[in-house]
Amino acid sequence: MTKRDIALVLVAAGSGQRLGAGKPKAFVDLFGRPLLTHAIESIMAVPNLAQLVIAAPESHLVEATEIAAALVGDAEIHLAVAVGGATRQESIANALAQLNESVEIILVHDAARALAPSQLFIDVAESVRLSGKSTLPVMKVVDTIKQLDGALVLHTIDREKLGAAQTPQGFVAIELVAAYAKANQEFTDDAALMQAAGHEVLAIAGDERAFKITTPADLAAAELRFEGQPRGFKTGIGTDVHRFTVDSAKPLFLGTIVWPGERGLDGHSDGDAVSHAIVDALLSAAGLGDIGSNFGVDRPEFAGANGKVFIEATLDLLAENGFRVENVAVQIIGNRPKVAPHRSATEAALQAIIGAPVSLGATTTDGLGFLGNSEGVAAVATVLIAQSQTANGPEGRLAK
Repeated sequence: MTKRDIALVLVAAGSGQRLGAGKPKAFVDLFGRPLLTHAIESIMAVPNLAQLVIAAPESHLVEATEIAAALVGDAEIHLAVAVGGATRQESIANALAQLNESVEIILVHDAARALAPSQLFIDVAESVRLSGKSTLPVMKVVDTIKQLDGALVLHTIDREKLGAAQTPQGFVAIELVAAYAKANQEFTDDAALMQAAGHEVLAIAGDERAFKITTPADLAAAELRFEGQPRGFKTGIGTDVHRFTVDSAKPLFLGTIVWPGERGLDGHSDGDAVSHAIVDALLSAAGLGDIGSNFGVDRPEFAGANGKVFIEATLDLLAENGFRVENVAVQIIGNRPKVAPHRSATEAALQAIIGAPVSLGATTTDGLGFLGNSEGVAAVATVLIAQSQTANGPEGRLAK
């Protein structure tokens, strides 16, 4: 009978701010499924796995539980989900509190390294089992490394003695729990914490697939490197223009949110030129018509609708056709309103809906035309979308 004595602590509590997807990193989609799903799939192939403990943001505890439970199924693995802390170390401490006493080896892994292969987990666990020592995978450093003092180069460091640490990192269970109980400072990884507690740490060969997904470029690299070339990137452009309303009580909606203290815009819906331009750009890129052909003024259900309604419906159309959004850029044209005070809030609102980086800019017509006369607002949007070989259907959507 297989002796199940390994616990896997999966850290999935990162905010993902640098990824710019408007949601915690572990819940951002890669090939139509969350990073957390990819990470757990590799973990499930590890022999002797007794327990999986996931540290997730409090806002996503239910989602994390549902994802993990579906993958664990009826396997003889105890599943627990802990509330993530303010730091990575705090998240792991919360997860360790839920360990079973029978566990002898603990592997700690970052969900952001979602494509780490199962064999890497197996190799780390085997090293701990055979040596009785903490173990981490490392990648050789290929660049020439310089020690700097400001702009001054002091020394060239021997790269043969350097390694870039990865996860999973493996530990004797009682040693890691004891080290965490005594820890009084923050460490960047668990191997450093164990060294500070007086334990030796062994290094084994890492795997390039275990790279950390932190930025949108990393997310794109994950698809390009390990799932084949996407069927293609496509760009689209969209424009929209609305005049200011004479109704002083109507608020101004741009980018789905209210811009306080500004006069609203005329339109069948809420007159949100920014959202409408984005919708046209997305539909154009995907070859799915335009806002008029999909959400025309002849459809009363869209009367007065917020721009979010149109964006979300468009994202569903894109997902049904296997597309996901990579990037959105919008420029507002007109003398007013002033964009700077509302830029951050608008970008954040749109990123949360679209699930991709959004940038907002502004310009004027130098006093020319109706925009120069402050009669209305125009917006121009450009987008980049990708059609992945594995993205097909609503589950491929990055946006919700």
